[in-house]
Amino acid sequence: MSELRVAVDVVIFRVREGRLEVLLVKRGVAPFLGRWAIPGGFVLKDESLDAAALRELREETGVDDVYLEQLYTFGDPKRDPRGRVLSVCYFALLCAEQPWARAGSDAAEVEWAAAYKAPPLAFDHKAILDYALQRLRWKLEWTTAGFKLLPRKFTLTELQRVYEAILGKTLDKRNFRRKVSLLGVLDALDEYRQEGIQRPARLHTFSARRFERLKDKGLLFPF
Repeated sequence: MSELRVAVDVVIFRVREGRLEVLLVKRGVAPFLGRWAIPGGFVLKDESLDAAALRELREETGVDDVYLEQLYTFGDPKRDPRGRVLSVCYFALLCAEQPWARAGSDAAEVEWAAAYKAPPLAFDHKAILDYALQRLRWKLEWTTAGFKLLPRKFTLTELQRVYEAILGKTLDKRNFRRKVSLLGVLDALDEYRQEGIQRPARLHTFSARRFERLKDKGLLFPF
């Protein structure tokens, strides 16, 4: 390969049972045959970058209904042993209640791995994952990213677990709920869900409109 090629890679996260996970595929072809990698591949002729990212996700994992946005472009000349390849990376968030991923035509296996303890990765995918984690932590405080990892109806405990999984630390329950209440971006429902042996927990929904209004006024604050 001598000409410049363009690829897309998609870092896709979810939170399940209090753990932040990243979707990985085991490569079924060379180079790095048998190594874990972030889902991705080359952009086809006359194909947009967004379309390529969605196609690669679908082909390699069976996943296509996700929140997706462009993250960064990685272009180290030696990042791919086949030649000069630019990788336009995407960032995707998946609710844990969505269907499980499956291995597609270009992947031998697919697996959800602990995002902060991922196995050795092919190419420069460790650097890509680290950058995506950094961006996710930032977006948690200033965008609606955290709520995209939750079902439409969720408990305050589920919300706190998402924040803790992404930030990698335990948050004080009372302080967390006080801050959430002050933001005023949740609507309490007259519906409940059983959580363990405790009394049923109230379900809530998220108001993206009120969140964006607070962000425009600079009234958000970190957890």
